[in-house]
Amino acid sequence: MTTDILHRVQRIDHLIKIKGTGSAATLAKRLGVCEKSVYLLINLMRDFGAPIKFCNARKTFYYDIEGAFVISFRPAITHDQTLELQD
Repeated sequence: MTTDILHRVQRIDHLIKIKGTGSAATLAKRLGVCEKSVYLLINLMRDFGAPIKFCNARKTFYYDIEGAFVISFRPAITHDQTLELQD
């Protein structure tokens, strides 16, 4: 994933949480991309487990379950750290 994609995913996540995405066309304008790119990004987020739905009444995307989309690195726990946790 490029930095641009990550920033767009973070922006979409923020807008979804505040129920401020608007339609796909509106979101495309906010992100500076085409509508097709919006759907590709939404589907990418869904592929990673984000329960994204669209509300026709409010014309906004939303999470079906409250939460946040997080992309992060978690260092592996070492054998010594595992032993420390068991003490």
